[in-house]
Amino acid sequence: MNDIKYEIIIYWSETDEAFIVEVPELAGCTSDGSTYEEAIANVKLVINEWIETAKAIGREIPKPKGKLMYV
Repeated sequence: MNDIKYEIIIYWSETDEAFIVEVPELAGCTSDGSTYEEAIANVKLVINEWIETAKAIGREIPKPKGKLMYV
């Protein structure tokens, strides 16, 4: 779990009153937490669950690209 190399985007949501974490390279992979640290811990679990589910259903698992470039 400590070798996760996917880019994450984390931001505070006033509406949800929580930190939201998105993993752009893994479709639909998001998490949240009431603190920054909790949000990071939660997304680590969600990334691993996403990968395990993808393996179980035969879905391709994208290789981490690192920093995404936005044009």
